Amino acid sequence: MKVSPLVLLFILSFIAVSFAGHSSAVTQTQSVLVLNLHEEIDPGSSHFISSALAGVTKNNTVAVVIDMNTPGGILQNMLEIINAINATQGHGIPVYTYVPSFGGAASAGSYIALASTAVYMGNATAIGPSTPIVVGGTSLEQNHTENYFIAYMGALAQENHHNVTAAQIMVSQDVAYTGQQAISNGLVNGYASNLTDFLAKMNLSGYGVVTQNPNYYDNFLSFLSNTTVDGLFILIGSIAILADIYHGTAVLTIVGIAFIALGLLGAEIVSASLVGIILVIVGALFIFLEAKTGHGVALISGVIVTIFGTFMLASPYLSSNPGYSPSPFGASDFVAAILIAIIAIVVGLFVRRIAISLKAKRYTGSESLIGKTAIVKKDINPIGTISVEGIQWRARSEDGSIIEADQKVTVVGREDLILVVKKQ
Repeated sequence: MKVSPLVLLFILSFIAVSFAGHSSAVTQTQSVLVLNLHEEIDPGSSHFISSALAGVTKNNTVAVVIDMNTPGGILQNMLEIINAINATQGHGIPVYTYVPSFGGAASAGSYIALASTAVYMGNATAIGPSTPIVVGGTSLEQNHTENYFIAYMGALAQENHHNVTAAQIMVSQDVAYTGQQAISNGLVNGYASNLTDFLAKMNLSGYGVVTQNPNYYDNFLSFLSNTTVDGLFILIGSIAILADIYHGTAVLTIVGIAFIALGLLGAEIVSASLVGIILVIVGALFIFLEAKTGHGVALISGVIVTIFGTFMLASPYLSSNPGYSPSPFGASDFVAAILIAIIAIVVGLFVRRIAISLKAKRYTGSESLIGKTAIVKKDINPIGTISVEGIQWRARSEDGSIIEADQKVTVVGREDLILVVKKQ
């Protein structure tokens, strides 16, 4: 059977149209990926952004939009997010930043924004300031870090066609711009009243939108990446173990070990300073030493050292983390640290006193004290004061001699509420 040229042409045309329709359908499977970055820049948000961008291809994604409202955070995690953005852009997929109304791209967030293909701001928004903070560092270390990030911010701005001078001023002079100021000076690309308006201006309205938020694991990482939380966990865990030494059960020890493990895990997640880690461990050892000394000084010293070590966890010493933007600590944090130290000391001593009392109730009669070693707190002449297992008693010497304060004695008898002692 012969097929006429006209029929053959019709068939070929039909096939061509069918393939064209199929190609169009494939294109329409692409979507816009919107990542809601409404939190601090830390290991949790870094894992969230990096994981989301790792699954992006040109077949499934036409563009990525970071919907940003962040106060900033850890510079190391900021750099990780920027690397993930650069890798995505390298595959030909644009990554935009949109700051919604009443939101901000502060500090570390400003670097991420300027690493984007384009930045749009909503109503009542701000970007910056961007000065890095070296916690516990010298002025020389601060200057070195600041100078590096001035150059780094300039490179980001130049690469993505933003105003280099305005970008660097955010770092060198700790300046923030309102959204309108940033638009006027060419720091960002434009204004959009909402996300829908932004997508329209980017010619992305015809695509489906897939929105992602941090999952439970990301939020867990964010929670543990707070160095104050890490130090507090170690402090609570240490006091719990101390209480269990007197209480005689394994429950508080298990709880204490769990808290200490979580604190150390958090310190590892943020690449905490080894100096800070050593200090909090030394503080914990002092707290444990209280079980041996029994006079309260070791406990108080341990709490103070642990609090100081908690602040040093965010320092750059023996750490890969270059710093923070903004500073992770403010006046309220120092006040909170003082209150925590006071509360921890009071609670620790209270728990210790209760534990000793519970232990003492296991025994009856003077036999529970006979043979115990005590410390003279007030000269025995003829009656003084001694401390037995942290509890003070009135005492006299066995032979009537004077025994001066700070000497060790042995309990040899008891007369009502007065213990009889002799020098060791």
